[in-house]
Amino acid sequence: MAPRSAQELYEEREKRFRDAIELKVPDRVPVVLTTNYFPARYVGGGLTVADSYYNPVKWKQATLKTISELEPDIQAAQAGGSGLALAALSPNLFKWAGDGLGPDVMHQYYEGEPLKASEYDQFLSDPGDFTLRFYLPRVWKAMEPLAKLPPLQSLWGGSTLPAHAAVFNDPAVKNAFAALAKAGEEQEKHTKLMGRIDDDLAELGYPAFSQGNAAAPFDAVSDHLRGMAGTMLDMFRYPDKLEQACNLILSRSISTAFMALKSRRGNPKRVFSALHRGSDGFMTLKHFERFYWATFKKLALAITDAGMVHAPFYEGSWEQRLEFLLELPKGKTVARFALTDMVRAKDVLKGHTCIMGGVPHGLLQVGSPSEVEEVVENLIKTCGKDGGLIVSTSTGITHEAKPENVKAMIDAVKKYGRY
Repeated sequence: MAPRSAQELYEEREKRFRDAIELKVPDRVPVVLTTNYFPARYVGGGLTVADSYYNPVKWKQATLKTISELEPDIQAAQAGGSGLALAALSPNLFKWAGDGLGPDVMHQYYEGEPLKASEYDQFLSDPGDFTLRFYLPRVWKAMEPLAKLPPLQSLWGGSTLPAHAAVFNDPAVKNAFAALAKAGEEQEKHTKLMGRIDDDLAELGYPAFSQGNAAAPFDAVSDHLRGMAGTMLDMFRYPDKLEQACNLILSRSISTAFMALKSRRGNPKRVFSALHRGSDGFMTLKHFERFYWATFKKLALAITDAGMVHAPFYEGSWEQRLEFLLELPKGKTVARFALTDMVRAKDVLKGHTCIMGGVPHGLLQVGSPSEVEEVVENLIKTCGKDGGLIVSTSTGITHEAKPENVKAMIDAVKKYGRY
């Protein structure tokens, strides 16, 4: 038999993934590799996490090597953007390898509260103006001078702009716009050197996990505007304002998701969502239903109604919330789980939603290849019957995972995953 071409392998892997999502029985259980900073460990030779920010050519080569040698069915190649672009804007809530952190340290987010509770009405009435004059100056040190700008609405009118133009001659404001230009220049250089890595991997026969992203509205408020502490208090102190903010952000999340429709790949196209604060322990089921699920469900339905697959990552444990997923369309979403018991998830969602995950990241860090193989074999035996299972790690793989264990995970799926 003649060897299959990269295009034939691509279509074979797409079909395998699609069949699993649609609850058909594929020829084999699919396996997804989410790389994060893992290429630094896999390739070695002095490559570091910081190279994902400062050496795009080297990082791209390492990522292509990692995926083409390990041969997963689906790839989710992730990496940082331009470290020089980040440095030009000087973020207040983010640190990355090579600037503020060691060369082999995972990036870190810091909790902030760019939107104060007293500013809800201002944000809700004009989110664009708030973003420019309040949010950006609080989140990016280089953007602090933008707080001097007049309200955007004051610029309306055919002859109004000159009356407010003096502020744009302020040296600090000019420095802010210069920093933006510098960041744009550096990011453009980085992007040209990095290229479209998903397209490069597709040419090698590896489909991408998703073609777009969309944030759950509650998470957008909690992650980026009010912080976790502020949002949790808002459920009791400002419930109506929080609900209004989630509904306002919903339309923007849907618009972001629909950008995936422009992709020329994906059959069907898939939209990823990282769900941070809807899991067990963050809020009661009553609060979950009102503040989290109400808008998230609308987002999922908008995505699937557009003919796309919604592929959320249910971070934390969702064992108390699994039944909610039965309200989503059958065979049109992927439920990737982090800490949720996969056997329980299969029991609740079988015949309705494809589940994904099952291999603890900690096992890849400290376990042995034989232990990894055993976990994968058991996962397929307990959760793979009649389809609806995709194997992946419980989180994105970091540079701390042992290459031999990652290889063992993929090889074990191919060994035990045949139907």
